[in-house]
Amino acid sequence: MRIRLGYDIRFQTPAPVPVVALLTVHPSRRHDLLEPDGLQSEPAVAADEYRDLFGNVATRFTAPAGEIRLFTSALIEDSGQPDPVQPEAPETPVARLPPDTVRYLMGSRFCEVDLLSAAAVELFGDTARGWPRVQAICDWVQSKVTFSYAHARPTRTALDVFTERIGVCRDFQHLAITFCRCLNIPARYAAGYLGDIGVPPAPYPMDFSAWFEAYLGDRWWTFDARHNRPRIGRVLLATGLDATDVAITTSFGSLKLTHFHVVTDEVP
Repeated sequence: MRIRLGYDIRFQTPAPVPVVALLTVHPSRRHDLLEPDGLQSEPAVAADEYRDLFGNVATRFTAPAGEIRLFTSALIEDSGQPDPVQPEAPETPVARLPPDTVRYLMGSRFCEVDLLSAAAVELFGDTARGWPRVQAICDWVQSKVTFSYAHARPTRTALDVFTERIGVCRDFQHLAITFCRCLNIPARYAAGYLGDIGVPPAPYPMDFSAWFEAYLGDRWWTFDARHNRPRIGRVLLATGLDATDVAITTSFGSLKLTHFHVVTDEVP
């Protein structure tokens, strides 16, 4: 299947401000692109593209005073298959984890491993290790946390989600990631496109989506504590320890969002 993806995002700023954007399809999916995918802007500005510490494609530029529009439209080939499921995937002992996965056992800005370890052991310590344990975490988070755009808060951490039991997709993932790390399962935050393909349309405007990946056996697997079901048409933009590392834009000065539109549609 083919998916049309893109965005139209506009900001207003009173003075020039440096910006880093993570709006380009992840290198692991670039071979699937049928049309170029790259950040464009109006007015046109000089931009540098580079790989960040997590291997994501980052674009750095300076937004001029006034309004700037960031946009793109690209076509990507997708298998049309739902996220793979492997219930027999085992947990990898910490001593045998690849070195580059160990960092995903640590606490981070939004994932307070030290503060939630006791709760994680109490809730999931008796669950079978490996895939069943990660799935049990997703089941618990989805059943206990209420989704609400009206209650979105950029500073909400996993501990806040655990106590408040409300949030948006990033909050669901932060709590699930933290529980996994508490139980010595490497878990990383992921963000990208996820359209309403193969499911009833959501009753709100299209947005970028968050999910997470857990390292089981010898690879990373996709999990989604918000939707908690295999989905069709995920297109990865970036991964990191938590939402801090994969923000679609990070500005080093005042930048006010004035328009936001995302497209993720299956092409007949």
